[in-house]
Amino acid sequence: MSIDIAVVPVAGIGTRLLPATKSQPKEMLPVGRKPVVQYVAEELAHSGIRRLLFITGARKTTIENHFDEDSELITHLRDSGREHELAELDFERQDMQYFYTRQRRQLGLGHAVLCAAPLIGDQPFVVALGDSIIGMHAQSDIVGRMLDEFEKARADVVVAFEEVPESDVEKYGIAKPRGPVGDVFELESVVEKPVRGEQPSNLAVAARYVFSPKIFDFLRQTKRGKGNEIQLTDAMHEVLQAGGKGIGLRLKSGEQRFDIGNYQSYFRAFTEFALADDKEGDGLRDYLKELLRET
Repeated sequence: MSIDIAVVPVAGIGTRLLPATKSQPKEMLPVGRKPVVQYVAEELAHSGIRRLLFITGARKTTIENHFDEDSELITHLRDSGREHELAELDFERQDMQYFYTRQRRQLGLGHAVLCAAPLIGDQPFVVALGDSIIGMHAQSDIVGRMLDEFEKARADVVVAFEEVPESDVEKYGIAKPRGPVGDVFELESVVEKPVRGEQPSNLAVAARYVFSPKIFDFLRQTKRGKGNEIQLTDAMHEVLQAGGKGIGLRLKSGEQRFDIGNYQSYFRAFTEFALADDKEGDGLRDYLKELLRET
């Protein structure tokens, strides 16, 4: 079995990043030189994914435009003697097919994944949230490792996790492991945003999943939960309670998740990627040192 398709939900409104997201998707906000969603696509390509299905919504057409090949821009760069800048468009030519479907109502992440069912059918698939980058410059192989474990364990659900402070457990889906926790562990359940002090662990879902197609059957039966939305974690819980096999993988040291969900995390992500830039990073670092000395 070779899994080469990923669902990338990008339909969220991005209210915590207003006014920047009033007229553009948060997934198109730049982090360093690239928009967030380009890093996601490059990470997936690095792990062998060759088909991307974006779950879009209102005001998301710029994502589709970004992944189209822009022949007019290419011609303009060539005609103006700026062919060296064509390297910045290499992502347009990577071995990837792009597909798009709409989430017509904002009913949560679980509903967004369910919107993919008619196109995914009965094949297993990856889910990668379009507002989260894993690893500096998206060089993480977490999805590749998850695919290996999915096939080896004949799993129904594989989820990536990162350790978070206890003060943050109320923000995430949290792992309930079955037995000891190593880099790879068996998953008993996932609890959506538990009350602090009642969490089964400090391992938070890290925006990457692999599912067998049976997840769709459970999503269809899942009632609206927290936030009056169809929660993906609720459907995963039901799959596992019904005897499905679940596996959790911890992100490696240095395999940081950059969550572009609010201004604090966005500013931090932009700063780290900008400082790591091959051409401008050193100059920016010197500027920041001088700026901090003055303040």
